[in-house]
Amino acid sequence: MSPPNSPPPGPVGLAPYACHPGRSRGRLHAEPEAAFRSAFQRDRDRIIHSSAFRRLKHKTQVFVEHEGDYYRTRLTHSIEVAQVARTVAGALGLNQELTEAVALAHDLGHTPFGHTGEDALDALMAPHGGFDHNAQTIRIVTSLERHYAGFDGLNLTWETLEGIAKHNGPVEGPLPYGLAGYQVQHDLDLETWASAEAQVAAISDDIAYNNHDLHDGLRAGLFTDAELAALPVVGPAYAAVDAAWPGLDPKRRRHEALRRVFGEMVGDVIDTARARLEAAMPGTPDAVRAMGGPAVAFSEGMAQAVQEIRAFLFTRMYRAPRVMEERARVTAVIDDLFPLYMRRPDLLPVAWQADIAAARGQTALARIVADYVAGMTDRFALQAHARLFGGGAAADDVAGAPR
Repeated sequence: MSPPNSPPPGPVGLAPYACHPGRSRGRLHAEPEAAFRSAFQRDRDRIIHSSAFRRLKHKTQVFVEHEGDYYRTRLTHSIEVAQVARTVAGALGLNQELTEAVALAHDLGHTPFGHTGEDALDALMAPHGGFDHNAQTIRIVTSLERHYAGFDGLNLTWETLEGIAKHNGPVEGPLPYGLAGYQVQHDLDLETWASAEAQVAAISDDIAYNNHDLHDGLRAGLFTDAELAALPVVGPAYAAVDAAWPGLDPKRRRHEALRRVFGEMVGDVIDTARARLEAAMPGTPDAVRAMGGPAVAFSEGMAQAVQEIRAFLFTRMYRAPRVMEERARVTAVIDDLFPLYMRRPDLLPVAWQADIAAARGQTALARIVADYVAGMTDRFALQAHARLFGGGAAADDVAGAPR
């Protein structure tokens, strides 16, 4: 029997290039190992129990939170990404717990109102270093979550933090705020590619949002099933369903077709990654990082198909007149709230006042205000705007407020 403080056994059957929790580069703040969970399992659990993760249920992808109960939120999206990522990681012999941790954390730094909110906040923060949701995720998990007695943040392992920081590839050029500050304390080797596990999380994000945006766009009536017939992968999936089940109920037909699209993309990634890894023969996780390009990717043909699907969605969904009208409305909400909080930081909840008192200069204050606004849910942002600009009382520390 293992001594109480010895690390639990790691997963069996891992590939030599997989990350093993027993060989982690550790945490910024040293902690005893858990008796029954690996280091990466603890990371995943801390992410799930974080305040930022809970708030994702009222942060949206494309449609604003109140528009319908069936559209994806950041929370449902993150769960879908994690499910795809575990499947791909398992097929490639990678560490599923690390992959899942990165997948579940990847959207924690998003603002209310999806990329529209991020664009608005980035413009407002331009004089103060801008705003980047990926760097904001690092800021959340290393500083803004304040629940543990011994440290700020979640004190995640180096591998999970690395995966969050660079799952989309090496980070080059001037580092965005949040990531730059942490890099000084805890070097994440930002110039290299991430682990194969983090790469799986990144491409699983692409797979998930392509498929659920097709589904949500159909549900919203922005385009029809018939209009998808010309799209690669999607059109053949509908044709296969029609051949197997002629006259199928439209809802079932749609579901069957889109699940085939999902399966085609997942299978393509697994086959392509296997071929790349077999050709490169990396013997360690660091060898994957040093490959000079992604180990986990779509095939050339699937990458082109995904690009065509994204172009269709950009025109017919993300820039649809109805969506653009809503984008303008919610941009105005951010554009109103941020300058008001800059003029009146006393309107922020009591929990934020100590940080405000310690801030030196407008840039330091702007970063605190950006943290607060970015942490809002769609619902809370709309309610705060209604109170502050509709004659009501000032926003206070109520349900939905950050931290």
